[in-house]
Amino acid sequence: MTIDLVVFDLAGTTVKDNKDVHRVLQQALAAHDVAISLEDANAVMGIPKPVAIRQLLEKNYPGPLQITDDWIDQIHRAFVEAMIEFYKNDPSVGEKPGVSETFRKLKANNVKVVVDTGFDRAITAPLLDRLGWEERGLIDGSVTSDEVQRGRPYPDLIFRAMQLAHVTDAARVAKVGDTASDLQEGNAAGCGMVIGVTTGAFSREALQEELHTHLIENIPEVLNILPSRG
Repeated sequence: MTIDLVVFDLAGTTVKDNKDVHRVLQQALAAHDVAISLEDANAVMGIPKPVAIRQLLEKNYPGPLQITDDWIDQIHRAFVEAMIEFYKNDPSVGEKPGVSETFRKLKANNVKVVVDTGFDRAITAPLLDRLGWEERGLIDGSVTSDEVQRGRPYPDLIFRAMQLAHVTDAARVAKVGDTASDLQEGNAAGCGMVIGVTTGAFSREALQEELHTHLIENIPEVLNILPSRG
């Protein structure tokens, strides 16, 4: 089996995240008098954020108000605005160790690199600007949850990434991510490799419960497990 494309998640996988996304989501809900724990937020990491907000409201809001699309949209807009501000200006924003070099080595070996995310484009654009991967030619594209019909755990993000990279066989795609929904997405797409990263949102024990081909701690380990293109 040869891998022609690796699809990497962003926050928690290739981008440093000290539960920053969790806290912003927590704060956006708190502004509407809905209290959630960081553990509640962690459970919905990786999936499209409007879907995550609906699930969190259904689980944690005991009040009389009806959970409507408009209410979810209000909370989501606040979340998006706060995440844009964070990714543009917070000094802690950056890639996890070895990511750029891993991308560079993959590209040198004729493996395409695309990033996908549970964020929408409004959040992803300033993050990618900050990281500089596009301008350095380290990625072949990016796909966000608002650009496909269904986000994770469905396979749509993978299929869009394959279109961008001109790869037609999902068996020649590796998916790399730090959440259960990342692994579910890769399996739903029929990826030849489904790789969990244990230093992000989900623990090794939690990822172990999902179907996968490999579990790794750090992104450079990807280089050691991909089949040789010799």
